[in-house]
Amino acid sequence: MSVDDPADPRLVDYVDLSDTDLRKRVERERGFFIAESPLVVRRLLESGRRVRSVLVTPAQYDALSDVLAPLAAPVYVAADAVLRRVIGFDLHRGAVATAARWERPGAESLLAGTRRVAVLERVNDHENLGVLFRSAAALGVDAVLLDPECSDPLYRRCVRVSIGHVLRIPWTRIESLAVVRSAGLTTFALTPAPTARRIDEIVWPERAALLLGAEGPGLSSAWLAAADRHVRIPMQPGADSLNVATAAAVAFYAARAGAE
Repeated sequence: MSVDDPADPRLVDYVDLSDTDLRKRVERERGFFIAESPLVVRRLLESGRRVRSVLVTPAQYDALSDVLAPLAAPVYVAADAVLRRVIGFDLHRGAVATAARWERPGAESLLAGTRRVAVLERVNDHENLGVLFRSAAALGVDAVLLDPECSDPLYRRCVRVSIGHVLRIPWTRIESLAVVRSAGLTTFALTPAPTARRIDEIVWPERAALLLGAEGPGLSSAWLAAADRHVRIPMQPGADSLNVATAAAVAFYAARAGAE
């Protein structure tokens, strides 16, 4: 369906995507999320998630025709200038979509059969969270658990930075580490503390959960106390810590390599 009016009411889901606070409120109230960029939109359409609509330029309509053709949801086609007026920025690269949020699974069922899990405490930067999901997908992490203070994995920036992997990697929220322990996973807390064991010296168990904290403060004292083991990434003198998304990638690789 061709659209040439930025005020067309059918495009209401896409209005003012750059207004962060407004978008968080509107999307949660209406129960949807935004996917942006051709690659992420493609992954959304291939994921089986319930799509509300797609908005693309003519060029992206042609590029995504194989996944758009069977779609039951409306597909709106508009010129670049119309998308710019509606959305407010150009990072979408000519393709955006809206999809329904889904009911989060229970942690117990999510953890059944997992071998490597990431458990996050207060990771509240959308870009860090997106990179972390992307690394999890690449490095064999089976699921991601988030505490109540972590950012929303379905906020558009996180979805984009993850290149759509938040739609593929199973995730849910937890209230405490008790559910992880009861599922039988050994918990490894990442910390720069010199008393922690080097991560490259660990003999990894069959099932392990990697605990990662917020940028700056790291894991809380409560989570550190509850962990079975403390591990650190060895670094050169003068470097005290890594960005949490970078540290996560290193840890995911170490845990995967240790299991092979």
